[in-house]
Amino acid sequence: MKLLHLDSSILGENSASRPIGAAVVARWHDAVPGLHVTYRDLAAKPLPHLSGGSLAGTDPAEAAEAERVMQEFLEADVLVVGAPMYNFGVPSTLKAWIDRVAVAGRTFRYAETGPQGLAGGKKVVIASSRGGFHQEGGRDFQEAYLRQVFGFLGITDIEVVRAEGLALSPQQRSESMAAAFESIRVPLAEAA
Repeated sequence: MKLLHLDSSILGENSASRPIGAAVVARWHDAVPGLHVTYRDLAAKPLPHLSGGSLAGTDPAEAAEAERVMQEFLEADVLVVGAPMYNFGVPSTLKAWIDRVAVAGRTFRYAETGPQGLAGGKKVVIASSRGGFHQEGGRDFQEAYLRQVFGFLGITDIEVVRAEGLALSPQQRSESMAAAFESIRVPLAEAA
């Protein structure tokens, strides 16, 4: 079984999504013998944002890296996506990664009945972090966006491990992080 672990937080050791994602990966590693983990840090080594040249494939080095990114995604059975909320959305580096894997004819196609995802059969665990509380009131564009994108690609098995209210106080941060770690599921049922 192959797991792709993505981090996108720019905060390094001060990140909340990074330790949550690492804990999810550790839980999978403990539960699934022989699990192969591929790690990509989108903040430390960001992918170039999509451009006209990217779409035209005029840069061979960029095209080769885009193909590596696509193969990592296609080969993964499980994705753990570290996704902090930045200004109500996802980091631009995570969006750049999404632009490399959301490719017509590879991970989705258009049919007479509408778009069809071609990348189903995967599980996605989103390690979500937010400074405030955004579940209520229609301000959750981060998780809703990720659910929409992965659903468009045909992935419907999506789990969110969430820590929010992190910027309210040190006590709230501590309580939210503890609750997030506590909510991480043991993946025995999914791995069997």
